[in-house]
Amino acid sequence: MATTLKELFIDGLKDIYWAEKALVKTLPIMFDRASDVKLKTAIKDHLAQTKEQVVRLEKVFESMGLKAEGKKCLAIEGIINEGTEVMDSTAEGPVRDAGIIASGQKVEHYEIATYGTLAAFAKTLNERTALDLLLKTLGEEKKSDTLLSTIADTNLNSQAVDGKLQSKDLNAV
Repeated sequence: MATTLKELFIDGLKDIYWAEKALVKTLPIMFDRASDVKLKTAIKDHLAQTKEQVVRLEKVFESMGLKAEGKKCLAIEGIINEGTEVMDSTAEGPVRDAGIIASGQKVEHYEIATYGTLAAFAKTLNERTALDLLLKTLGEEKKSDTLLSTIADTNLNSQAVDGKLQSKDLNAV
């Protein structure tokens, strides 16, 4: 049980560390199940970024003299399970892609909330190195969320209305 802000901060770091490592395993599955070329590119790029974020979190732990360790993140586990269900219950193509984007944005929103909170804790605790690293990741998560919205808004959701790929998308896959 956390009795201080620092303990709560460390618990939050363990939670998001586990979450990021779980996403490193999940993003390749999303990539394989996506159809839209822009979405596949975004997922591939985000996987590389997520691996960097894991390393960055390890630096946060190190800056505080702690060993990096994770604690099961029930929220991300639930979002991943829900995303898997969406992928399993939708037809390949734009409908599944729309579902993958929705699931991805749920992850991003959780990460934005978590990194924002952890950055606020780091600031209060005067953990300057941690703060800088967490703010960098927070910015990346916000950009990823915006990118997913852009992909959805630039014709993908419209294609999902009828559940059909446009011929240009079929040729690109």
